[in-house]
Amino acid sequence: MDSAAENMTLSSRVIAITKGDASSLDSGHARLLELGYKQELKRGLSVISNFSLSFSVISVLTGVTTLYNTGLNYGGPVSMQYGWFIASAFTMLVALSMAEICSSYPTTGGLYYWSAKLAGPRWAPFASWITGWFNIIGQWAGTTSVDFSLAQLIQVIILLSTGGKNGGGYQASKYVVIAFHGGILLLHGMINSLPVSVISFLAQLGAIWNIFGVFVLMILIPSVTLERASVSFVFTHFNAENDNGINSKPYIFLLGLLMSQYTLCGYDSSAHMYNLSLLLPHRWGYILGITFAVTDIHYLLSEDNDAGGYAIAEVFYQAFKKRYGNGSGGIVCLVIVGVAIFFCGMSSVTSNSRMAYAFSRDGAMPFSSLWHKVNKQESLGSIVAFEAMVSIAVIALNIAYALPIFFRVTMAQKQFAPGPFNLGRYGIIVGWAAVIWVVIISVLFSLPVSYPIAIQTFNYAPVAVGSVLALVVAFWILTGHRWFKGPLTDVKNSTFSLL
Repeated sequence: MDSAAENMTLSSRVIAITKGDASSLDSGHARLLELGYKQELKRGLSVISNFSLSFSVISVLTGVTTLYNTGLNYGGPVSMQYGWFIASAFTMLVALSMAEICSSYPTTGGLYYWSAKLAGPRWAPFASWITGWFNIIGQWAGTTSVDFSLAQLIQVIILLSTGGKNGGGYQASKYVVIAFHGGILLLHGMINSLPVSVISFLAQLGAIWNIFGVFVLMILIPSVTLERASVSFVFTHFNAENDNGINSKPYIFLLGLLMSQYTLCGYDSSAHMYNLSLLLPHRWGYILGITFAVTDIHYLLSEDNDAGGYAIAEVFYQAFKKRYGNGSGGIVCLVIVGVAIFFCGMSSVTSNSRMAYAFSRDGAMPFSSLWHKVNKQESLGSIVAFEAMVSIAVIALNIAYALPIFFRVTMAQKQFAPGPFNLGRYGIIVGWAAVIWVVIISVLFSLPVSYPIAIQTFNYAPVAVGSVLALVVAFWILTGHRWFKGPLTDVKNSTFSLL
């Protein structure tokens, strides 16, 4: 069936289904029907809840706090301050291109559905397949890294609460941290089985917590600390000293971009809920405020400090300890961050579940019949490994973001039908800039982060991403191409459930 006939058929279905009840459908419902889908997942998340979900996923407190060591180690203040503007500018180009496509195809499947529609009939199944797998694996890696970072922070909070490393505090083993990690993942899974109204409330609470948490900490920490960094240090100091054997300043600066790019991952989550909110994180103010309390980078990164080398925890702890004689206030600040990370992980699982549902609905995942069922009742390491998870999340997610954009500026350049939001004549230029940026950061975050290269310091991200690509392509060649035909339509001529 050609595209014109397909559109006529689908339009007829919309008319037949909505006849006599047009007032009950909003534009999103109607557009879904035109695309060939009936609505099954509840759209109980309002625009505010959708924005809240995205804001929690792109958690400022999560991204900055967990990778503050990376920023200090690779470039220090200069890398963190100016790297943020570079990463933000190019990420905005990616987001704008995604928003233009989302406006035309507002489906739960998001990225992989867009790729199928934009790649054309011949390449649609494979384009959808490869995009979907990169997206879901990137989301899994992202959620894993977020919850693992919370487990690490809990370990540091316990350490500082029991006297710190230099005061005989309890330092949990890696096995205890892994146990924390498993418990957090389980708890997030349980929360996401609750009614959508509860998830909506928690998403909004998470956004509020993130916003006010950032403002509180960016003002409180530099106000409490007795030793403040100079303006010159905060804006011009470049830390080229590291124990990783890297001496090239440009290379060091580029490696420092990982912190900013990680913070800016996950902004596609609202596309899975039919709305894409372009978020402008207030991360720079948080970085600025905390960095004014940094005076000795080498000591903050040392494993011999009270926080065991967790730089931002040491900043908080020492700020209160030096002024008031104990670091209890700093521990409270870390709890504020911990709660924000918890909300980030919870929202990440929400986004993961929507993507898994959509991909399973179209039969792309093993045991698809199990994963794509909607619950009608609504009831219920190491540092090297962590940085590998972060890199995998950044690379895989950004590849998934770039693939539909690439198809939009190549195969669908002339056929693309823009939605209400579009970039006009600049769509192609912005799209190509977005694709090139993703290629650059994918290569960058696959490069070695330490020399000489050893098994303990090897960057496993390219191996992991390459293995995933090989497995996904092999799965496609061996069996996937026989039965996966891309996104399916599930509109019934006589049924439509307005949820």
